[in-house]
Amino acid sequence: MKDIRDIHFTELESFLQENGEKRFRAKQIWTWLWKRGAGSFDEMTDLSVALRTKLQENFTFHRAEIAGEVQSKDKTTKFLLQFHDGKMVEGVLIPSKDRVTACLSTQIGCPLHCAFCATGTMGFIRNLHYSEVVDEYILLNNRAQEIYNQHITNIVFMGMGEPLLNFDNMMTAIDILTGKDYFGLSPARITLSTAGIIKGIKALADRGFRCGLAISLHSADPTVRGQIMPVTEGNPLHELQSALVYYHQKTGERITIEYLLLSKVNDSEKAAEQLAKFCRPFPVKINIIEYNSTPDSLFHKSDPTRRQRFIDILERCNMVVNIRQSKGQDIAAACGQLVKNQLRIDN
Repeated sequence: MKDIRDIHFTELESFLQENGEKRFRAKQIWTWLWKRGAGSFDEMTDLSVALRTKLQENFTFHRAEIAGEVQSKDKTTKFLLQFHDGKMVEGVLIPSKDRVTACLSTQIGCPLHCAFCATGTMGFIRNLHYSEVVDEYILLNNRAQEIYNQHITNIVFMGMGEPLLNFDNMMTAIDILTGKDYFGLSPARITLSTAGIIKGIKALADRGFRCGLAISLHSADPTVRGQIMPVTEGNPLHELQSALVYYHQKTGERITIEYLLLSKVNDSEKAAEQLAKFCRPFPVKINIIEYNSTPDSLFHKSDPTRRQRFIDILERCNMVVNIRQSKGQDIAAACGQLVKNQLRIDN
């Protein structure tokens, strides 16, 4: 049987009419699925028992569930989410004074194998379906209200996987999350992070993408970036720069550059100058990220002196620079630390 969340609205209308039901029931069902976040047909209490039975007989309803969670001393909470086929990803809730940010995954594992990222050690298992991406939001939003007494205010697609290698599912999920007939979230509060998939960035530009775009750059030196990010081979820096210029021209939006400082790898004065040169053709905000180690780490965080010198050079080049504070390091919930076997299910 087909998952009911994998059919079009018109297909649902046709099914209802063929089974002697009024077309308006489709809107009710759709609201339960995509606005109220129902977890089963039984929750659709404004439908008759007979109709709910028909739905159960003709459709499956795959829903993710929380298989485990653990909270950091800074109140960041990491979740292990399990899907209908038993596969799992991690998601994170990050509270701050006036917001709760959800860090969501887009793939199970990751095919990019960035040298500094624990997720890459899992390999690539599969893409998440758009309904599974939405499930991440529903489940974590429910827990955000229970833990922090607040809804999720912001979403960053910076968890497991490369979003632009799961393009169609990602765009459908974002349309559902932001659609006025669905969850109605503001696109301005959603950020998609990519390692620099040029084809996908251009597709976002042509689509008139309304959410934030962040580029995990980590080096503007072609040789260094190629060593730590194999994705560079098919997405060279000069073409990535051109794609970002194109993106800004089409959308008018400022781009965020994520830069993970690795000691004596990409934190030199020359590296800062290369980064400033790369960013000069388009408006940008640069987020400097502290490296978060994992048990198998090959790298070390940049020392404070080198980090400050790096930032000073960028600011002298009139770059907007922020130091992004990592949260959840003690529970391996910070950037680059998400790998499903690090969260014990019995937490």
